[in-house]
Amino acid sequence: MTRIAIVEGDGIGHEVIPVAEAVLELLHPEYEYFAIDVGFHRWEQTGCPCADRDIEALKMADAILFGAVTTPPMKDYQSVVLRIRKALDLYANLRPVKGNGFDIIIVRENTEGLYSGIEETGHDRATTLRLVTRSGTERIVRKAIGLASRKNGTLTIGHKANVIKSDVFFRDICIAEAKAAGIPFNDRYIDALSLDLLQHPDRYSVVVTTNMFGDILSDVASYLVGGLGLVPSANIGERYALFEPVHGSAPDIAGKNIANPVAALRSAAMLLDHLGDRDAAVCIEEEIQHVISAGIRTRDLGGTAGTREFGDAVLTGLRKH
Repeated sequence: MTRIAIVEGDGIGHEVIPVAEAVLELLHPEYEYFAIDVGFHRWEQTGCPCADRDIEALKMADAILFGAVTTPPMKDYQSVVLRIRKALDLYANLRPVKGNGFDIIIVRENTEGLYSGIEETGHDRATTLRLVTRSGTERIVRKAIGLASRKNGTLTIGHKANVIKSDVFFRDICIAEAKAAGIPFNDRYIDALSLDLLQHPDRYSVVVTTNMFGDILSDVASYLVGGLGLVPSANIGERYALFEPVHGSAPDIAGKNIANPVAALRSAAMLLDHLGDRDAAVCIEEEIQHVISAGIRTRDLGGTAGTREFGDAVLTGLRKH
C-alpha cells in the first residue's frame, strides 16, 4: 500500500493542497492518504508547531504533499520546514522552471548554508553561521550531475567565491566532481547569474548552488513562467521525499479563494513521477495547460477563476481522459 502524507500547513495551503489532493485521489484512489497538522496555527493553539510524533508520522509515508507554513520572525519560534528537512535529511531541493525554449532545474543544497540553524542572538549582535561541508557539497553536486547527464545538459555552478571563502570551498568541490564525471560545466557569480538567467534562460539546463542562494535564485526564476504561483519543488533524500509549491503561505490572500493552485498541482505531478507514474504526471501538466489555454485563469494570471474553480476544471478534464 502506497501511503501519502497530506500537510496543508498554514494560509493558502488550506486551499491549494485540497485541489492537488483531489487530483491525486482521482488518479490513484488505491493510495492511502492521511493528514498531518503542523504549522504556525498549531503553535498558536498548542505552543508546538511540529511535534516529534508528527515527524515519525511523516517517516511512515512513501511521499509527502506539503502546502505552506508561516514562519514568523520570532526568536523562540523554530521553522517547521527546516526541522522537517533536517529530520528527514531532505538534502536536495529541486525546482524546475520550464517555458518556451527553456527547461531549467535549480538544484539547491537543502540542509546547510545559512539555513543550518546555528545562530546566536545577543544584545549588541546576532550571528548566523554559514555551514558548508564536503559531504554535503559532494552529494548535492552529484545529484545535479545526475540530472545534467540525463538531460544531456551543462551544469552551472552558482556561487560568490569572490567574496565568501566557504563558496570557494563549495565551488572547488563542485568543479572537481564535474570534471571527474566528465560532464560540461561552467561557474557563475550568483548575482550575475540571476540577471543572465532572466535575460537568457535558454543558456541554462541544471544549476547547482547553496541553500540561501538557491532559495533566492529559484524565486527570481519564477518570473520566467508567470510567478511563484506556478512553480513546484521536490525535497529529496535517500529515504524520504516531500513535494511542495515554492510560494509561501500568503496570509494576505488566504481564505479568499483566489490563490493559484498550479504550483501545488505541479508538485503533485512531481510526487507521482517520483513514485514511478510518469504518465499521470504528464497528464496533470497537459490538463493545466489545457485549462489555462481555455481562458480559465486565476487573478495572478489575469483571469477571474477562483482556486476551487480552477481545480474543478482540471479535475473535469482529467476525468474525460
